[in-house]
Amino acid sequence: MNGPVGIGVIGAGTISDTYLENLTSFADTDVLALGDIVPEAARLKAAKYDVAAAGDVDTVLDHPGVEIVVNLTIPAAHAEVASQVIAAGKHVWNEKPLALDRFSGERLLNDAAAVGLRVGCAPDTFLGTGLQTACRLTEQGMIGTPLTALALLQLPGPESWHPNPAFLFAAGAGPLFDLGPYYLTALVQVFGSVSSVAALGSKARERRVIGSGPKAGEEFDVMVPSHVSALAQFESGQSVQAMFSFDSALPRTLLEVNGTDATMLFPDPNYFDGDIAIRRRDGEDWETVATTTAKSFRGTGVLEMARALREGRPHRAQGALAYHVLDTMIAVAESVESRAFVDVASSVDKPSLLPDSWDPLSRTV
Repeated sequence: MNGPVGIGVIGAGTISDTYLENLTSFADTDVLALGDIVPEAARLKAAKYDVAAAGDVDTVLDHPGVEIVVNLTIPAAHAEVASQVIAAGKHVWNEKPLALDRFSGERLLNDAAAVGLRVGCAPDTFLGTGLQTACRLTEQGMIGTPLTALALLQLPGPESWHPNPAFLFAAGAGPLFDLGPYYLTALVQVFGSVSSVAALGSKARERRVIGSGPKAGEEFDVMVPSHVSALAQFESGQSVQAMFSFDSALPRTLLEVNGTDATMLFPDPNYFDGDIAIRRRDGEDWETVATTTAKSFRGTGVLEMARALREGRPHRAQGALAYHVLDTMIAVAESVESRAFVDVASSVDKPSLLPDSWDPLSRTV
């Protein structure tokens, strides 16, 4: 089959805007249908982005032109909706996390493989120019052999700006499951698979207050740790220290990779571009070695998956990668509960880097 890949989107919430904005701008993807459990929400969003078909979930699942369904439902529904997509005979791209538990994630991947369908999963920021360049420079030996890393994600929490933030403090979310995938996916790209973890977690408070939108002032329960400190060891022997927090008055993000010759400051893994700097062992200051500009934003992974589908090759943001990140995060959560090291059973190959010539805006299929 030739021509743009037909895309359907399930979930018309806040994150759908950035996906729709980008997927409707790529020449190799054609957004054909949008569905939501609230059909009117889908129709309003479809009108905004000139999507022809809109309504309930079946509007997407039954559309004959849709080949890949982008699943933007809440985390608790990711596995169930993705399974419905596979049962409908379509490939699926999940927002992160892939699922809430190992069994559901494994079942989804196995069901898709049994019928020859693909599973992709966010985050796709590791496909951005920033992290791709940092990883390429690392592979070229700019910092010597990577040894360790420090990852920090510190925020006061999303309840101040998100109009409906309760799900971000429920099972499958919190700072670990909501933002951890960005950092862990980038670290897997550098070090390979995680082998074991140890962690501690805490909550600053049991209830939080919505700070914006029509529900401003309403309180909701915090169901998961809002601060997690973790250690991870990789199969190759390297180790990482990471902090994921919604309890910090100081907003800060950091990803540093230490090597035998230098330390590299990576761009923020939640974005697609940024500066890259190194500090050499014999140096006194940081040296900017690359300034990158994003070629595309969220939806890049769907585009790369669509092109891989047409070209008959594996896509990079594979379900197996997302499952390993999920397995790692669940192991971290288990370590918080048990206060012991927990082994990570899954393993995954690092995705190959995109070629320098990769252009998301060109027509290739």
